[in-house]
Order: sequence, then structure tokens, then C-alpha cells
Amino acid sequence: MNKKLATIIALTGTSITTIHGLNRLHTSLCTCKNLLSNSENYYYEWRFGKIRYQKKGNGSPLLLIHDLTVGSSNYEYHRLINNLTEKHEIYSIDLLGYGMSDKPSMTYTNNLYEQLISDFIKNVIGRKTSVVVTGESASFVIMTCHNYPDIINKIVCINPQNLYLQNQIPSKQTSLLKLIIESPIIGTFIYHLFSNRTYIEKTFIKNYFYRHEEIKDKYIFNYLEAAHLGGYNSKYAFASYAGKYMNMNILNELKEINNSILLIGGEKEKGMQTTIENYKYYNPSIEDCYIPETKHLPQLEAPDEILEQLRMFL
Repeated sequence: MNKKLATIIALTGTSITTIHGLNRLHTSLCTCKNLLSNSENYYYEWRFGKIRYQKKGNGSPLLLIHDLTVGSSNYEYHRLINNLTEKHEIYSIDLLGYGMSDKPSMTYTNNLYEQLISDFIKNVIGRKTSVVVTGESASFVIMTCHNYPDIINKIVCINPQNLYLQNQIPSKQTSLLKLIIESPIIGTFIYHLFSNRTYIEKTFIKNYFYRHEEIKDKYIFNYLEAAHLGGYNSKYAFASYAGKYMNMNILNELKEINNSILLIGGEKEKGMQTTIENYKYYNPSIEDCYIPETKHLPQLEAPDEILEQLRMFL
């Protein structure tokens, strides 16, 4: 009996050591290219960690906010920034827990990001600001706009989150999933299953781009690096995302805000027409348009069409 127990313990220890080694190797390989680092990076010393951002151009301020999916960062907007600098002072940030910003081991929530955006606009930009935001980040921008109406001007949401999904709050099951992902070694291994090159490439093909020939290797590598900077701490934002801690019911806020809002949908994004119609039901003043032959990231897939819409609206 003692011999069997010793064998089990030895095998378990070997397995854990092997997984730990694989985790370290995977993180190292994903970040060795140093793609996101450049001389244009600035850092805002926020109370929960350093926030990386880029600043370019002159004119009315425009804040670009990326999605909350694995590998998201301000790289999402790199094909737009230089073409907006003639009329706008562009601020493009990495949210806490993403990209080159700090990734503390904490729970990431909608309210946390609402605080970040309001503090960033007040302390860094210092003027009333228009915002372009993608996907699930639209919810905390709408919350910020409702709670701090004096700091946000116009809002552009690219493929915003479905309101029904946005209303889903943490359950016992999703809270347990969050705890598992946050655990040492095994949790990190699970995170790497959702943030390796194969998974990110499949996500681009299935969800992000309609025209697969437009997907470039550099997009994959930049997302891969953004997902792993910060080492093991890079999993904490994903754990909160998977646990639905970033969700919040925004229906009342959506009804009450008076700002000019444009919703841009990828024509081929599944369910986006219904999603936009639901937003307009709660706020009939919302404008909308669709970018032909695109899915979730038209700013990467069809930047010229996005730029045209931004120039007309802003």
C-alpha cells in the first residue's frame, strides 16, 4: 500500500513539474519577439497598476478602447491611428490586465474598467473626449458615459456585445471556473489552451475575419504576445472574463444617456443586426451602419471603411 501511494505521489509530482515547465516554455516563446514594445509607449500610473497608452496627433481628443477577448490590446486599432491624427488627438490604451499594461492578480469587473476610463480621461486627457470601443468593452463605456456625462462626447461602438449575454452575471459554475483558472500550474495550463497560436488563429478565422486571405501572421503573433505578457498573471483577466465578472446590466443607462452614439456592425457578424436593433429599441436616437464582408474586427479587416464612418460621424 505504501509503495503504491509513493508511486502515485511520484507520478503526480512529475506531472505537475512537467506542466509547470511547459507553461514557462510556452510563455517564453510567445513573448520573445517583443512586438508590442515601441518608443511611442506612455504609462499612466493608476492606483491598480500602470496603464500603457499611445498618444498621437492634434485636435479634438479621441480615445480608442479594445475588446476584452484573449490577446486584445490597442494593437486592434493600429491600422486606424495614423489616419486620424490630422483632426484628432488620439489616445489608444491597453486596459488593465491586457497588452502591456500591468496584470495584477485580482478580479476584473465592469465597474473597475468604468473607474479606469473616467480616471484616464480626467487625469491624462483632461478634456471631454469621444470614444471608439469594440465588443464587450462597450458596456463599461456606456456606464461611464451615464455616470460621468461631462467627460464623454460621442461614442462609436464596433460590434457591441449582445444585451442578453451582457446581462448574465456570475453563477456558482462560472465562479468555480474562475477559481480553477486562477489556480497555479493547472489554471495556467488551461489558460494556455485558450491562448496558444492554434486557438488564436482559429478565432481569427471563425470569428474575427470574413475574408480569411486578409489575416496576416503578424496579427496572430501580436495577439499571442499580448495574451502572455506579464507571465502567469496574464490569466487573471481571462479568469474574470470566463467567470462573467465583467458583465453588467446596462439597460437603464442605455435608455438614459443623451450622447450621440453610432453602432458599427460587421455585416457578416452573427446576430449583429438583432443586437443593434435591441440597442436602438432602448435608445432610438442611436445611429447604425454595417461594413460589408467583415466580421468582428472590421478595423483590421476593412480599415478604410471604418475610417470613412468615423470621419462622417466625428
